[in-house]
Amino acid sequence: MKNSRFVLIAVAVICIALLGVALYLQHVENMLPCPLCVIQRYAFAGVALICLITAFLPRITKPGAILAALASLAGAGVAGWHIYIKAHPTVSCGIDPLETSLNTIPTAKLMPFLFQADGLCTTEYAPIFGLSLPQWALVWFIILAVVLLRTGLRRNR
Repeated sequence: MKNSRFVLIAVAVICIALLGVALYLQHVENMLPCPLCVIQRYAFAGVALICLITAFLPRITKPGAILAALASLAGAGVAGWHIYIKAHPTVSCGIDPLETSLNTIPTAKLMPFLFQADGLCTTEYAPIFGLSLPQWALVWFIILAVVLLRTGLRRNR
C-alpha cells in the first residue's frame, strides 16, 4: 500500500513538472498553446489531481490509480489526434482558438496563463530532442498510463 502511495505521488509530481515545462515554453519561448494543447494540459492536471487525492485515501489507491490511468489514456488519445493533425496539415482540429468554448471554462478564466488556448493546432515549433510537443505528450501519457495500470492492477502480497 505504501508503494502505491509513492507511485501516485511521483506521478502527480511528474504531471505538475510537465505543466511547468508547458508554462515555460508558453511564456519564455513564446510557444502559444492550441486548443488540443490545452486539452492535454487538462489531462495532465486531471491525472495529477486524481493521484494526489487517492494517494491520501488508502482504501481507494488502486481504483484511483486505474482512474488516473484512464485519464492518461484519454490524454494520449488527444495527443495522438494532435500528431495526426500535424502530419496532415490540410486536416483541421475542428477547434478555432478565437471561438473555442475552452476559453470560457471557469478554469480558463481563473488561470488563463495555463488554460487559455491562443495558438493554432498546425503551428510548427522546433522539435525538442527530435520530438514535437504532442509526441512528447503522447510518450508521457503512455508511460504514466502503464505505471498507473501496473499499480492499480498489482495484487497485494
